[in-house]
Amino acid sequence: MIEFEGVGHHYGDRTVLSDVDLTLAERRVAFVGANGSGKSTLARMVNGLVLPAEGRVRVLGLDPAKQGNAVRRRVGFVFTNPDSQIVMPTAGEDVAFSLRRSGLSTRERARRAEEVLAEYGLGGYAEHPAHQLSGGQKQLLALCAMLVLKPDVLVCDEPTTLLDLRNKRRFVELLGRLDQQVLLVTHDLDLLGGFDRVVVLDEGRVVADDEPEPALAYYRKLAG
Repeated sequence: MIEFEGVGHHYGDRTVLSDVDLTLAERRVAFVGANGSGKSTLARMVNGLVLPAEGRVRVLGLDPAKQGNAVRRRVGFVFTNPDSQIVMPTAGEDVAFSLRRSGLSTRERARRAEEVLAEYGLGGYAEHPAHQLSGGQKQLLALCAMLVLKPDVLVCDEPTTLLDLRNKRRFVELLGRLDQQVLLVTHDLDLLGGFDRVVVLDEGRVVADDEPEPALAYYRKLAG
């Protein structure tokens, strides 16, 4: 369970979140809103990338402000641009790098990396140069680098922005099959039919919070 209690945040004089109260227990939750609405800031609070200026956040009973390392061991984060997460030369090495603090041997890390790559559509790519993968494959690689750690929660901040429609659909369908609780920040509204809940933000406040159809209808009306 993820809880936001009276959460606010500012960048300089600009308020980006104000009086956010949410309890998120559903397996598939999407945050939508216009650019600058605060949705990415809210998502980044889940693993302590951003800390609230007011209020508090609880993630699986932990406080990211005080227990950041413990939270990040249980929360994976996938960014918009996978190139910002790929740090090793090959796909297999990149996934294995996530396990560097696991205590596993080099051989065991490589084996686990190959298993995860195969499970999520990149079987046979362990030796492939990571930065020569297609856009869709790079985003899968970034996902694998998180899933190899077996997090309880996966936060994805606009992960489909750089993908074509086919790969967008494939990526969101894959998220739907995961055991983890998934929080997705997105502008791709047509991909959210299978989600449990959609939270709409506008100017830093939650203005709608419902099942996908009514929440997205409200957002489309808001967007004009």
